[in-house]
Parts: sequence; structure tokens; C-alpha cells
Amino acid sequence: MTKKHRIIHGLVFQEQGTFVPGTVCLCNDRIVSETDYQNTEGDETVTDAREQYVVPGLTDIHFHGCMGSDCCDGTAEAFRTIAEYELQQGITSITPATMTMPEETLSEICRAARDFVCPTGADFCGLYMEGPFISLEKKGAQNAAYIHPADSAMLKRLQDISGGKIRTVVVAPETNGAMEFIQENGSAINISLAHTTADYETAKEALSLGASQLTHMYNAMPPFSHRAPGPIGAAAESEHCMAELICDGIHIHPSVVRASLKLFGDDRIIFISDSMRATGMEDGEYDLGGQAVTVKGNLAVLADGTIAGSATNLMDCVRTAVLDMGIPLASAIKCAAVNPVKAIGLWENYGSLTPGKYGNIVILNKDLGLETVFHRGTPIR
Repeated sequence: MTKKHRIIHGLVFQEQGTFVPGTVCLCNDRIVSETDYQNTEGDETVTDAREQYVVPGLTDIHFHGCMGSDCCDGTAEAFRTIAEYELQQGITSITPATMTMPEETLSEICRAARDFVCPTGADFCGLYMEGPFISLEKKGAQNAAYIHPADSAMLKRLQDISGGKIRTVVVAPETNGAMEFIQENGSAINISLAHTTADYETAKEALSLGASQLTHMYNAMPPFSHRAPGPIGAAAESEHCMAELICDGIHIHPSVVRASLKLFGDDRIIFISDSMRATGMEDGEYDLGGQAVTVKGNLAVLADGTIAGSATNLMDCVRTAVLDMGIPLASAIKCAAVNPVKAIGLWENYGSLTPGKYGNIVILNKDLGLETVFHRGTPIR
């Protein structure tokens, strides 16, 4: 018997970036048209979302951990803790990020990710490989001891171990072998420019060869200035390139967030959390990539004061962007649900409320508080 669920009277997000009063219909784990819904037999459940927002579940493509667990722990237990927490926040699909680690450690993470599934957590859609192909000068919170030149053979080894789970890999384009790496792999994987000293010309070349994204824009890269536009200027001019922003209220000033959306448009900005294992936990001492991190409120720093990821989940980043930075809700949802899915090639099944896609849906009240989270058609809170 088909399981049917109808969400009525809500303000329903449209993938082009508007809200329209309407109904969303679910049969089993998928969104369906109203016609198909009516033509399908089964027991019906109805949720009244009057005066509430009905949006696709968010996708965080770049974060490291939460609730005391980290992607680099490289265990099914850590992945499960992460996935279950994220789903409870309305983040229904994820690609957790590795750090700059030795190949042996990265291999263990890829091995754990290969067959990992968690029915009680967010959809585990792959891995985001942040390092080791970065520059020493802009390493940020990455461990300098394990920085490695861009290496297609290494990526292939890791991708084979993971069973094709690596969705994004970062690279500093000015480093030895990086341009060849981008040209060799850009058609098969999402390549993001990151932890880089690249100037405008170098970044522009990398984007022409197959790179398609900027990792946590403004952080760990040259600034965007009037005489040296750097990778940000190059990305802004490259229409195929998306750019990540961390809207936790710590990493980027609200004025810069607003300016970035004007520069790139809300169809080319990806909100990420870049969260580390302290997210959802109390203030205290934690680690990121094997380095000690002190967390107080939303601020996470290394001993030398370097910002070390965030302690904020993606849904809270959306709330901060809308309530504190003045970003329209529809734009924020595009940046946190639509664009990340398009960047990693999962648009067919995720990112909107279009019939045929998975029933990963979030209902938010007027204050952007969570009312209901649907995971593959089933309400889980």
C-alpha cells in the first residue's frame, strides 16, 4: 500500500526563488504531482502548513563535523552521529569534508564512506576533500605537515577506495602541477579553488581549465581589491563558477555577504557551515584535523588565533543571513538548498520541491523555527 502525505496551505518555495501558496504531495519517498497523488491509492496523512514556509531540505556540501564527531574520525559511528544531528536541523543531505591529512588517513575515511548509509540521518551523498592540495602560505587551520602537490594518481586511488564518493576536491591553482590536475579531473569532479595565493590571472586560467567553485570565499585567499581582484574577481567573471559563503556571523561581515550576493547573484552563491565537531556542543577545547581548537560561542580558533571552521550548523547560518544580515529568505534557500545540489551534480533527486525528487522537506514558521522535517517522505520531527 502506498504511503501518501499532503502538505497543504503552505507558502511553497519555487526553485527559481519565490514563494507561492500551494500544496506539496508525497507518495512513499518521492514528491509527486497532485494528479498522480489523486490517482494513487493509499492511506493519506495531511499536514496543515498555514502561514508557514515549505522549503526543500538543506544540503551542506562543506562541513567537518558536529556533536563531538568529525568526518576525519573515519568511522561509521562518527558519520552516523553527524548525519543524525544534521537531519534534526533540517539539513537533509550532506557531503562532509576531510582535512589536510596523510593519504593513509584519507584512505581510511574513504573506506568508511564507501558503503555508509544511515536511514535515521541525512542522506550521505559523498565527501568533500579539503586538502591536501593547498598552499602553505594560506593553509589556515589545515596541518602544514601533510600538504601535498596536486596529484591525479592520489585522487584516483582515494576515489576508487571510496567507490566514487568524492564529490568535491579543492586545489590551490598556483601550486606545482595544479593546472594539469584541474585539466585532467575537471570534467569528472567538482574542483574548488581553495587555500590559495593565486592572483587574478592564475585563478582565471584555472577556471577556464575546469575549476568551478571557490571554497569559503574571502577566507584563506587574497582579498578582492581594486587593483588586484584575485580569485574572487576571476570567479565573479566566470559564469559557471559558484562561490561558498560561511554566514555564521563570524567569518564574513554582513555587508560583504550582501555585496557578494549582488556581485554573483543568488544562483551562484552556496551557503556552507564549515562546522567542526564542537557544533551542537558546549564551549571548550576540541580538535580539527589533529590541531587543538578553542570554542567560545560561534567562534572556533587555533592557539595562534586562526579561525578554525565554525560552530554553527547550516540552518542557523540561513537564519543568521535572513534575520541578521537582511538576505531575503527565498535567496537564502536558493543558496542553501538549490545551488549546493547543482554544484555536486545531484539536482535530479535533490534541491527542490519538484515532482519526482526525494521528499526531503522542511516546514519553517514565520520566525524560521523548525516545525517539521520530512526525510524521504516521512516526518521525523
